[in-house]
Amino acid sequence: MAEPVRAPGLDDVRAAARAIAPHLSLPTPLVASPAVSELLEADVSLKLELATPIGAFKVRGGIHLVGGLSEAQRRSGVATASTGNHAQSIAYGARLYGVRAVVFMPEGSNPDKVAATRRLGAEVRFAGARFDDAREACEEFAAERGMRYVHSANEPALIAGVGTAALEVLEGQQPGAELVIVPVGGGSGVCGWLTVRDGLAHGARVWGVQSAQAPAAHDAWAAGALLERENRTRAEGLSTGVAFELTQSIMRRSLDRFELVDDAAIDDAVRLLLEHAHLLVEPAGAAPLAAAIANREELRGRRVVLVLSGANLTLAQLRTVLGPGG
Repeated sequence: MAEPVRAPGLDDVRAAARAIAPHLSLPTPLVASPAVSELLEADVSLKLELATPIGAFKVRGGIHLVGGLSEAQRRSGVATASTGNHAQSIAYGARLYGVRAVVFMPEGSNPDKVAATRRLGAEVRFAGARFDDAREACEEFAAERGMRYVHSANEPALIAGVGTAALEVLEGQQPGAELVIVPVGGGSGVCGWLTVRDGLAHGARVWGVQSAQAPAAHDAWAAGALLERENRTRAEGLSTGVAFELTQSIMRRSLDRFELVDDAAIDDAVRLLLEHAHLLVEPAGAAPLAAAIANREELRGRRVVLVLSGANLTLAQLRTVLGPGG
């Protein structure tokens, strides 16, 4: 039986910060938003994780994980599955370290993310209609070829890497934060925040938010068991039909609250961020604002950080969000 995967700790996040610093311009901005603050009647800051070379937070984890591989693993290459941003993160890290990367993506994936992944030097293969189809195909492919399979969530190095954003905020940019809202797909991002919050013994509450059209992580957290759920969300960064062991164990231990919001509310949040904050944010990245709006009574007067996790929205998606005349 395989040994259980060890959850990272604060020291792991600090080590990740040192490892990725030479390769990224950090910290990413944390900006106060008067317009969103007025909307929510709270002191709201936006963590712009879209301000990275791939337009998403996950690049932190990709650089850290690939940089920490053994020489043998680098020679054999890496394989992973993704709806887009994780793909780019692994491709980016692989290019930095001269490692072959093969990425499995669902058919019909965001074409901008596909093109960006290829641009970074990764080989893209398509499998199935949903992320979970691509993941299963990738696992089989990697096992057959002896490649290092990189799970999108059950990877301590990924969690430690993306957790460096939390370190930037809670230790430096906004140590007085009272509430942080983070989007959840597989859960690596929110687990990075929980790892840092707990390691620092910081008083901020951390909420996760997921699409109601793909509630596997939320329902598994609520039930205390790994579950599968129908996955119909248009927000590919939140798109998974299964829950994962490592991230669920961390969330069950520490997550203060987990919200579900409809895709329609997420689309509204994309429009609001574009109109009022002049920020183009992909649906997954806008989900924290959707959750904040749904709970504005509880947020009133508090210091709130919304984690805008990515900006990889296609023109076609934007037209759909904006609707007729947009």
